[in-house]
Amino acid sequence: MKNYKLNQISSIVNGTLFGDENVIINQIFFDSRMIVHPANGIFFALHGNQKDGHQYIEDAYQKGIRNFVVHEKLEHFANANFILVNNPLQALQNWAKYHRKQFNLPVIGITGSNGKTIVKEWLNQLLWKNFSIARSPKSYNSQFGAALSILQITEKNNLGIFEAGISLPNEMEKLEEIIQPTIGVLTKIGEAHLENFENQDELIQEKLKLFTHVEKLVFNIENEKVYQAILENEHLSKIDKFSYGYSDFATLKIEHIESFLANTEISILHNQEKFTYSIPFTDDASIKNSLICLTTLIALNVDYKLIKEEFSLLLPIEMRLEIKEAINHSILINDTFNSDLNSLRIGLNVLNQQPKEKKSLVLTDILQSNLSDKDLYQEAANLVNAYHFDEIVLIGEKITLFKNLFQSYVRSYNSTEEFLEQFKHQNVDNEAILLKGARPFKLEKISSELETRSNDSVLEINLQNLVENINVYRSMLRPTTKLMCMVKANSYGTGSFEVAKTLQNNGVDFLGVAIADEGKELREAGITIPIIIMNPEQSSYSTVIDYQLEPEIYSLRVLKLFIQKLQEKQISSAYPIHLKLETGMNRLGFHEDDFDELIRILKNNSQVYVRSIFTHLATADMPEEKDYAKYQLNRFDKSYESITKALDITPIKHALNSPGIVAYKEHQYDMVRLGIGMYGYSEYTDFMEKYLKPVVRFKTVISQISELEAGETVSYGRRFTAERKTRIATLPVGYADGIRRSLGNGKASVGINGKLAKIVGSICMDMMMVDVTDINCKEGDEVTIFGNSPSIADVARWLETIPYEVLTSVSQRIKRVYYKE
Repeated sequence: MKNYKLNQISSIVNGTLFGDENVIINQIFFDSRMIVHPANGIFFALHGNQKDGHQYIEDAYQKGIRNFVVHEKLEHFANANFILVNNPLQALQNWAKYHRKQFNLPVIGITGSNGKTIVKEWLNQLLWKNFSIARSPKSYNSQFGAALSILQITEKNNLGIFEAGISLPNEMEKLEEIIQPTIGVLTKIGEAHLENFENQDELIQEKLKLFTHVEKLVFNIENEKVYQAILENEHLSKIDKFSYGYSDFATLKIEHIESFLANTEISILHNQEKFTYSIPFTDDASIKNSLICLTTLIALNVDYKLIKEEFSLLLPIEMRLEIKEAINHSILINDTFNSDLNSLRIGLNVLNQQPKEKKSLVLTDILQSNLSDKDLYQEAANLVNAYHFDEIVLIGEKITLFKNLFQSYVRSYNSTEEFLEQFKHQNVDNEAILLKGARPFKLEKISSELETRSNDSVLEINLQNLVENINVYRSMLRPTTKLMCMVKANSYGTGSFEVAKTLQNNGVDFLGVAIADEGKELREAGITIPIIIMNPEQSSYSTVIDYQLEPEIYSLRVLKLFIQKLQEKQISSAYPIHLKLETGMNRLGFHEDDFDELIRILKNNSQVYVRSIFTHLATADMPEEKDYAKYQLNRFDKSYESITKALDITPIKHALNSPGIVAYKEHQYDMVRLGIGMYGYSEYTDFMEKYLKPVVRFKTVISQISELEAGETVSYGRRFTAERKTRIATLPVGYADGIRRSLGNGKASVGINGKLAKIVGSICMDMMMVDVTDINCKEGDEVTIFGNSPSIADVARWLETIPYEVLTSVSQRIKRVYYKE
């Protein structure tokens, strides 16, 4: 980014500067975990969900940051410079507005419900040879992300492409002031975030605010509501409009669309001249997105006929960064989303957060940049050299010419195939590996060599949706209410470490596990926040103490034994414990007649201190049992008061689980315990459908499709007989993978290409069969066991059980893949 002096920034944001006004700033930090190369950096202490950036100033300072934007004056940081403002986020936005005004270049502003990031990235793929493009990294389109994106514009750029995303009314006006687009692009308007608007008309009006001052507008003329809103808009009705659709009034009229096995041919009419192009996709969304891109090229006065071939080479945009288990106790980060400096920076940050001491990087030629090779790879080396690597592998004919710019141990190869010829599994050991490169280099070949499991069935965990669900629950809590997240049973079967690390990185206060060994594994993997053991066994007390885990204490016997173990290990300082009270669950916990003895022991013992007192509701998920929940809460209130008054203490008080947070938030006390809710499931379906996103998806592929004649049967026991000519797809998963055998014989379905396919015949140990007679599909197509459709709730209903059991039943032989959008 462009250099700014500290006094310039202070003046731009209308702040008060304390410190050296001549310091040069060219880096912005907002997350202390991502600080690696702090020189010339400034830290914005932003206020987020229940977390204030001021809490992390100490950490940022220890990592070398000496420049801060704050809303509270701080005195005790030597040689630090502070800009005092009323609101750090607003200050960042004001800086971005000022920065944008310094550049007279065409800026494309993209908004809509779906397709923003894909259209932005495809425009970049189509135009990078002709323009020096500044664009939003990945899907940075929020009030914060848009500002950060705009500040990346430099004098070298002659085109900007930026996204604008909103979820609430009255947000777009600020984004318009930041981005200041000259060309507006409106993608598909769908149902996303509609819950926060009265109707779709209000959502459309909010989206159109991005185009308040544009000179040109690109849109789909087929959407009558959008078209009418544009015509009725005083500014938009007068400017140049570029539309696509089947209408004779469209700038780009669709003549013919024909999809084949792996590509689609699209013919359009523009200025009475026919143009036909091909894209390597067949789905409707990709076809529409390509038409938006083509229309935008017309608005830019680009001769699209000269880049016809570029459309046929468009790459899929996987807006995700995958984290997988790798061979020899390693971690693999697969980030082949695209090939540019911004995405390299993001991938390096994720790698840096992995707990492995040994780190390696595989980096290919960087495409989609019109910098000179020397400048491009010097910038790439500057990014990489800020981190410590045990080894760097460079792949590509261009990047290998600049290997001397990289400071770590470097090996270089002209192609992926050349690297794989000498690759040895034994050279990989207990490390974190980042694969970062352009699609033509086919780094998936390296990924398949490094992955611990290489089957076609995967349990995907969307860490971004996990965080968003947590924030939904946080929005229901008071700022002072702590959050404990349950990661017991291997994080409900999703894999404990990556989930726990994400929770720790997002500021939860406690983690909860079932047994001490789960807590031990998390500690060894680098988890440092408090971990409560909900079911500590007597044999595990040494592990609890050695790994600084905090036990639930539910009986006098357990309390005495734990104190005895502390004495044996000669622990001198008071150890934190958590008291569980029995209020009606009738499972574990202290009863009222235990209280006198409990109080006596605690009064006369300095080995432990009570960090929290809690209970568990038996019917929080049952609206019809509200009276019983209230009865439990009343008992808990009285019991808590009795114990704390006698001991003269005020420990953390908590009772609510995921459904309890929704139904009884007036009883959130000092902390809540979030479990299945963060994975996107709630017994309160209205709340779930309106606010939560699915986190877990169990998917596989079609192994084979067979044609059956009427009368033929399927699987063991011949429990399915075809009544007509039938197509049967065989899937490579069965009851050994956690798919209950009772789901067979037509009881349940799987999702294939947007439709549900019935499971037929008996489910086998490693295979199952589904009826795809009425579904357009082929061998190798993706299949959803549960995710969006069918959902985990659907599977639980078919099994007459609960989602907890479905989730925790998925076999460990199914590969877990973690990703972030």
